[in-house]
Amino acid sequence: MSFDYIHAIEHARVYDIAKETPLTLAPKLSARLNNEVLFKREDLQPVFSFKIRGAYNKIAHLSEKERASGVICASAGNHAQGVAMAAAKLGIVATIVMPETTPEIKVSAVRALGGHVVLIGDSYSDALAHAEILCAKNGYTFIHPYDNALVIAGQGTVGEEMLRQAKGKDLDVVFVPIGGGGLISGVSVYLKAMSPNTKIIGVEPVDSAAMFESLKADKRIVLDHVGIFADGVAVKQVGEITFEMCRQYVDEVMLVDTDETCAAIKDIYDEMRSIVEPAGALALAALKKYVKRERVHGKVLAAINSGANMNFDRLRHVSERAELGERREAVFAVQIPEQAGSFLTFCNHLSGYNITEFNYRMSSRKQAYVYVGVAIRHGSQADEITDALQEHGYKITRLMDNEAAKLHLRHLVGGKSIDVQHEHLYRFEFPERPRALLDFLTKLAGRWNISLFHYRNHGAAFGRVLVGLEVPDKDLNDFQHFLTDVNYTYVDESNNEALKLFL
Repeated sequence: MSFDYIHAIEHARVYDIAKETPLTLAPKLSARLNNEVLFKREDLQPVFSFKIRGAYNKIAHLSEKERASGVICASAGNHAQGVAMAAAKLGIVATIVMPETTPEIKVSAVRALGGHVVLIGDSYSDALAHAEILCAKNGYTFIHPYDNALVIAGQGTVGEEMLRQAKGKDLDVVFVPIGGGGLISGVSVYLKAMSPNTKIIGVEPVDSAAMFESLKADKRIVLDHVGIFADGVAVKQVGEITFEMCRQYVDEVMLVDTDETCAAIKDIYDEMRSIVEPAGALALAALKKYVKRERVHGKVLAAINSGANMNFDRLRHVSERAELGERREAVFAVQIPEQAGSFLTFCNHLSGYNITEFNYRMSSRKQAYVYVGVAIRHGSQADEITDALQEHGYKITRLMDNEAAKLHLRHLVGGKSIDVQHEHLYRFEFPERPRALLDFLTKLAGRWNISLFHYRNHGAAFGRVLVGLEVPDKDLNDFQHFLTDVNYTYVDESNNEALKLFL
């Protein structure tokens, strides 16, 4: 490794603007997990994210000529704010290219920090392509969000601080979120040099596992699709430099799902009264999973809370899913007889439990379906409820691992009309921008009737939409061409048994 990362980290120029964030004990979680749990509070940075470290370190090292030419970056969030603040501090003009789908709160924040914002496209890829054009045209210096040695060194100061703040105490395992890989590369190269016995575990969402899949394949891969919930780490391909560094210094990459992430957000709030963004909670979600998997106790475990740029609209979704992530709620679809007294009888069978949600709709004169949520103290209680209801003759479907059901079904219980024919159900991700729905309907052009439509805004760049379309068998080839042409991410839910029951 020709670049001296240790020297660069120890001499990084981050503290002109960033602050040394605390390494804080989480006493409630420590007691609950029988380990010493520490939070590295990067959510307390001036832009509420660690990104300011790498951005400033890179920009501070620019030559006078490069500074005079200005800088540019492409970002929909934390990196954009870091570059804007760093450039303003140094008196440099910064152009920030952001997707049109970026929530207004983030666009306003970048403008308030002095960044010149250019909005284009629906995705980071669109913004990046345009930033590269502007860079070549105007001679700007491109500030990469993760795949640059000086950016990595800036992020590595997080690891240097953690080791110093531990005050001689061994850090047994450090959990680090991974997007493009800049943070974990900087942290791991420093800790492995200075504390070689510390295990470094990277964390990614199950639906944005670019580093996990790349390490497994022993080469950088490009994901076809990335999940949008933890948008701070949603990248299709990790960096060249960061991939090599993770291959050399990272012990393991763990994956966590949306429910586990939401539960971790709630844990951090309960512990610190701070609300982190989904990417900022990944490390704790994996820490909890690791403790359960390895059955460790008495260890010092540290999680990096990487950011707190949470859109307020997302809190509703987080609240709904947090209980599922802790397995404190079980949700079921249950078929009951459609006859007088059957509803009361069913409720009596659950009289010993706290019902958190109840949706009921008559399906026919013979049967009805109930969507029910039940508070549980541990995962095995879901099995107990399942067995008890089946013993009473109910047909029951567990919904805890059914993404479409958790996103849409609880808001749609009502039954399917007998007039609906040849129905196909698809779950789409629509960009949150004007005309997105109109573009979809225009391409549909009245060719097939819409039999169901449910949309939810979660405060992200993309909204989730469940659509039912009546498509005769003879039109299936044309319909597949339509799905390709519309160019929105989709999942075929036509054979989802839970949706069939209610919709």
